[in-house]
Amino acid sequence: MGYTVIGNVKSRALRVLWTLEELGLDYEHVDAGPRSDEVTRISPAGKVPVLVADGVPITDSVAIMTFLADRHGALTFPAGTIDRARQDSLTQMILDEIDAVLWTAARHSFVLPEDLRIGAIKDSLKWEFARSEKALVDRMAEDGPFLMGETMTIADILLAHCGGWAIAAKFPISEPRLRNHIALMRDRPAFHRALGA
Repeated sequence: MGYTVIGNVKSRALRVLWTLEELGLDYEHVDAGPRSDEVTRISPAGKVPVLVADGVPITDSVAIMTFLADRHGALTFPAGTIDRARQDSLTQMILDEIDAVLWTAARHSFVLPEDLRIGAIKDSLKWEFARSEKALVDRMAEDGPFLMGETMTIADILLAHCGGWAIAAKFPISEPRLRNHIALMRDRPAFHRALGA
């Protein structure tokens, strides 16, 4: 099973690289930015990351992470179980309430054309982020270092990636449990290997 990841580590491609490293899988990494020739040749929308698996391009970071976890039977609970439903619920919450807030802030910082950016929106986004932090911490398992307790899942990788993004974007992380989770995850050897990919 050969995998190729297209996208640079300063993008959501880091999540995919990190997942591959945690799974101990071999892959090729093509360091390419959004809308570059390397990306648009395979994925006309030009978004990164793209995973090429068995000659087929797969897009969207969480879809890729889920595919890899399911295919290799790790970093996930089995489909159709209550634990998987809880894992998917946490994943969707992180996407909807943390990733989306950070992405909106990024769009109004450097992605949108300058005349369409609204700098003041960041105050309301930081308020939303703080509320989401508390709601997420309330859903974290009491036992174990990971979101769901003793078992690490792709939701942990997603949250830790968003945590690093929040820190870089100067979004304060006020919940100690969340800060500890992000620090624990970003101290993992697989994270450092992915950064160097």
